[in-house]
Amino acid sequence: MTLPELPFTGERFTPECVREIWHEHWHRYAFAAPLARGRRVLDAACGEGFGSALLARAGARSVLGVDLADSAIAHARSRYGAAPGLGFERMDVCALDTLPDKHFDLIISFETLEHVAPQEAMLRGFSRLLSDQGLLLISTPDKANYSDASGQSNPYHVRELYRDQFEHLLGEHFAVHRLYAQKLLFQSVLWALDPNGGGVLAHTQHMEALHDGLNYPPLYYLAVCARNQSALASLPELSLFGDAGESIYAHYNEEVRRHIAAGERLAQLERELASSRAELQRIKAERG
Repeated sequence: MTLPELPFTGERFTPECVREIWHEHWHRYAFAAPLARGRRVLDAACGEGFGSALLARAGARSVLGVDLADSAIAHARSRYGAAPGLGFERMDVCALDTLPDKHFDLIISFETLEHVAPQEAMLRGFSRLLSDQGLLLISTPDKANYSDASGQSNPYHVRELYRDQFEHLLGEHFAVHRLYAQKLLFQSVLWALDPNGGGVLAHTQHMEALHDGLNYPPLYYLAVCARNQSALASLPELSLFGDAGESIYAHYNEEVRRHIAAGERLAQLERELASSRAELQRIKAERG
């Protein structure tokens, strides 16, 4: 059975997206998946519903996905609503007053904060809803790099934050937090071929399941040899190597730009050709 797709408008991620945005959005939910096991989860601004469904499959006690858009909730119910312990409701993440205090052990809010103006109200609501031993996972772009350095503007973002603003906002409502950075990088990877080598989450295609360790076919092997096992104790399970200039990524971006420009030029030429053919047909018709 072919499942329906939610049209991509640029406001909400859909799992049919490709390239950087696919890795960025799926990675956040993959990071959250082990934390969801046995917990009551709120996915605030769940959008298409793919992440809520992943957390339910990961063993959450229950998952409630909420979103302001009727179309998103209708789609999520249609595509994922049959999963046990998973529900979707239309709610404003800045006004979750109908939900009970300390009801959730894990609250997820990925790439939502920058879309709303009353950010303090949103964090205040999350604080009220989170259980005493609960966790809030919240992500937002870094304005300094996402917008200022790139010179780009996202029309769906109403209030982007710098790091100090983000941490100040979190500190107003939560006693402690640990901040992670996220960025898609081109790296050369060396990982240990042990049962759980690498100590990171890998995925299967389309994210049906998550597995510990890097599960890719190696192109090379590197062995570290010694006379006794203790000599290997200090070796890392995972090593990443990349250049500070991100040359591969820069080349990739240049090729994408050239591809887009070539496509636009081709479309222009096709329009001109269609116009010339129409003009030729008009002339022939006039001459009988």
